[in-house]
Amino acid sequence: MTTPWGLPDFDAHEEIHFVTDEKSGLKAIIAVHSTHLGPAGGGARFWHYAKDEEALTDALRLSRGMSYKNAMAGLPLGGGKSVLLADSNRTKTPEMLHAFGKAVDGLGGRYVTAEDVGISVADMIEIARSTKFVAGLPNSGGDVGGDPGPHTSLGVFLGIKAAVKWALGKDSLSGLHIALQGAGSVATGVALHACAEGARITIADVDQAKAQKLADRAGGKVVSPDEILGLEADVLSPCALGAIFTEETISQLKVPIVAGGANNQLATPQDGERLHARGILYAPDYVINAGGIINVCTEYLGDGDATLVRRRIEGIPVRLEQIWSEGAETGRDPAAVADAMAQRLIGRA
Repeated sequence: MTTPWGLPDFDAHEEIHFVTDEKSGLKAIIAVHSTHLGPAGGGARFWHYAKDEEALTDALRLSRGMSYKNAMAGLPLGGGKSVLLADSNRTKTPEMLHAFGKAVDGLGGRYVTAEDVGISVADMIEIARSTKFVAGLPNSGGDVGGDPGPHTSLGVFLGIKAAVKWALGKDSLSGLHIALQGAGSVATGVALHACAEGARITIADVDQAKAQKLADRAGGKVVSPDEILGLEADVLSPCALGAIFTEETISQLKVPIVAGGANNQLATPQDGERLHARGILYAPDYVINAGGIINVCTEYLGDGDATLVRRRIEGIPVRLEQIWSEGAETGRDPAAVADAMAQRLIGRA
């Protein structure tokens, strides 16, 4: 596998661990970007990668994003991420999860894991049999914990409302058209919140049946994944995988706002400038999608209840407005403004 130091997404990561357990078949990467503000918090992703190098790039990008996300959310956590490399059949066993838990445990609390793409609450229960450095577990006598997806969805929805107010001067999503990329947990929550406020929803997902099921619930319609980025709408909300905004795709956009829950939406830093140059308001992904980690952090630290989680999530629009305001004053694009803010917070200005 390629060594990380020369990769463009290596950003002075503190630790990178390559984990192999031949008995269970586990291959995983745990990337700790920063522990400046606390233990590196970030979920575990279970995904099939065409090349191992793609898994390493994902781990590097996602862990850096978690450092920024946790810092901008005001949480006492650093940033980390793990990827479990699935085979082409997506084979996942309890033994594999236990082996991963042991690897997390071996870091002594420097990394705390939780759900991400391909990992369920049930999987986290299995992982927790091997380590205590886990969050996102079912509620046990408290009112925080469990699936972080709904909390992420709420933050994205509130962020979309803030973007609509900033760019379009509207206090409600009623009558607006939202193009939603993805039909998973986060996209589902965003769609249901938005349609409840009167928005019109168009959905695309690689799983056509899943997209249709969500469209039926939200009173929306389905288009192909190839169509969604070029759709004319008021808001494009990417809630699937990352690196979707490139020079080519940005030139096709027909929306005034991009605000969604996917991680690492920009393929390169220059793509934030390209969105800005086209007059498209961008909600930096690691700011708008922090609701899940807010819930996870509150659960793990045991420092509050559902009321505190809600209050912290309601801070997301405030931070977005601060970013957009500074961008308006300086002429810099929101992604660059947010990165600079986050770097200051983790001591890397």
